[in-house]
Amino acid sequence: MANEPKKLSREAYGGVKGEDYIPFVPTTENIPETTGYSIFFGILFAILFAAANTYLGLKVGLTISAGIPGAILATGLLKSLFKRNSILEANYVASLAAVGESIAGGIIFVLPAIILIGLNLSITTVVLVTIIGGLMGVYFVTPVRRYLIVQEHGELIYPESMAQAEVLVNANQGGSGFRSVLKGLGVGVVYKVLSGALGLWSETASYVIAAYQGTMIGVDTLASLLGVGFIVGTSTSALMFAGSLLAWLSLIPLIRFFGLYAPEAIFPSASLISEMSASAIWSNYIRYIGAGAVAAGGFISLIRSLPTIISSFKEAMGGFGKGTKSNRRIDEEPSVVWVLAAAIFGFLLTWLVPAIGSGPIGAILAVFFSFFFSVVSARMVGVIGASNNPVSGMTIATLLVIASVYRAMGATGVNGMKVVLLATGVVCVAIAVAGGVAQSLKATFLIGGSPRKIQNGMFVSLAIASVIAGATVLLLHSAYGIGGEQVTAPQATLMRLIVEGIMTGKLPWTLVIVGVIMAIFCALAKIPILPVALGLYLPISLNTAIFFGGIISRLVEKRFKDNEAKKDEALERGILISSGLVAGDAITGIFIGIFAALNIRTDFLSGIIQDEVLRNIVSLAAFIILGLWLYRYCCNIRKEREV
Repeated sequence: MANEPKKLSREAYGGVKGEDYIPFVPTTENIPETTGYSIFFGILFAILFAAANTYLGLKVGLTISAGIPGAILATGLLKSLFKRNSILEANYVASLAAVGESIAGGIIFVLPAIILIGLNLSITTVVLVTIIGGLMGVYFVTPVRRYLIVQEHGELIYPESMAQAEVLVNANQGGSGFRSVLKGLGVGVVYKVLSGALGLWSETASYVIAAYQGTMIGVDTLASLLGVGFIVGTSTSALMFAGSLLAWLSLIPLIRFFGLYAPEAIFPSASLISEMSASAIWSNYIRYIGAGAVAAGGFISLIRSLPTIISSFKEAMGGFGKGTKSNRRIDEEPSVVWVLAAAIFGFLLTWLVPAIGSGPIGAILAVFFSFFFSVVSARMVGVIGASNNPVSGMTIATLLVIASVYRAMGATGVNGMKVVLLATGVVCVAIAVAGGVAQSLKATFLIGGSPRKIQNGMFVSLAIASVIAGATVLLLHSAYGIGGEQVTAPQATLMRLIVEGIMTGKLPWTLVIVGVIMAIFCALAKIPILPVALGLYLPISLNTAIFFGGIISRLVEKRFKDNEAKKDEALERGILISSGLVAGDAITGIFIGIFAALNIRTDFLSGIIQDEVLRNIVSLAAFIILGLWLYRYCCNIRKEREV
């Protein structure tokens, strides 16, 4: 139809109440959603993304977004091979694919720490922890879905959800918007191949400021971070960058200044501060401050949201036993029975299953923190996207409490550490899955799908994909040894240090409390806590790249400040091209991970530029050129004749 839209409406980004928003596929229109095609490919992509992200996470401590590349792959496969053009089917596949990334993030943060403390980790244990945590992560979002997704429509950005929805719409409908996504996709692929695969330039450009206590500044020159920064916008990215400046240009030099002449190592580091690099100081000291700030920010956010959470529960309880009857597809939700069942089964299985055996206290704590941080996680992805969701920060906060409780109960040996790590692992999976579910639910709301079908499908797919993810962990340990040079497992290493520190009575509580005080200061000063806390917790190189994308977004706004229509068009072009950049980077990164897992070398160009300074210059230049191209593309607005 000639007048059928080729992209999401402006109302998808705000300007109307969520209750009044008309999705891309109106609820009066019935098109296929859960079919044999969508279920099969959804589970298949969940498995593939779980395996690839488990490898990459253990290797470099990062996971790759699956929702956006899943959307592109789903639409392409369904349309080209099976001649199916249902956008709801494609969204279903993309949502199930996204859960593969989520469970990988949940698994790699904690469970490998069991290996690091010298115990065995079985695939059965990995699967059980994933299913229990996944069950709670999927359904604990339900009581707050309406508030986060509908009532906060236009207030919570959900940048990766917006990108995923734009990709789905444009891929499904075609047109100039789809061409923008394809251009971004192509550029993202070429850029990632040259840097991440062939190794022509490094993916991080850094500079040590020797005259300023040897601190460091840097940029992760990734196309995906540039795209996320543009989608997030200037305000959020600037606050994240401000948190990094506080950490790297204030706290780290301060620690080094006062610790430079310390005659011995200062806990929790085992090395002299005078011998530590800026990165080492950040890893050993600042991350504890950031973890405290993230945890405190989560508690403060929960307290502020309590009235809404209570009302959401009251609404849910009001429908108890009445099913989820609704004339609107986007209002369908899992029954409150599923929420209660998730809590009950989560408690019983964490307590009674021998492979976990956390006891009643550990089970209670696992359920409580799973709910608490699932709500926090669902909200945080609305700010920064699932790719940058600080799962490890929230997991650290959980580990601190559970380990402290078990220590008070006298469980201080290696077996006590294992129980603590397993209970924390359940929570970690719940946090990661909840963030992925919330992101998919937002995209589903924009497109016009059924939340109930999405949540049920995501739980089934994560249960199946957990087997492959667990096998990947054990394979890497068998081949390289987890914690070694080939598979560093940075988050799991940190978890091991924390649990050993608490069980032995040694933990830098001062650093954690400093982070809490910083969060309270932000709250009193009416400064958004989470972005600043993330700036403290995440590397400055990552936040610098995101901030660069936010700057480009602001420059585009200024370029057309006197023409609102052109400004909106330019920003929409930027969101589409940024979506393509994120997708291209992610898809290529997955293939690089597959080659790496197969021990197939791809960095054939890494020897061309051997000088480290020159490689940094080339990396930074390539990233700047990419940013300038993004800006130019946004501003190159031409009037197109109506068809």
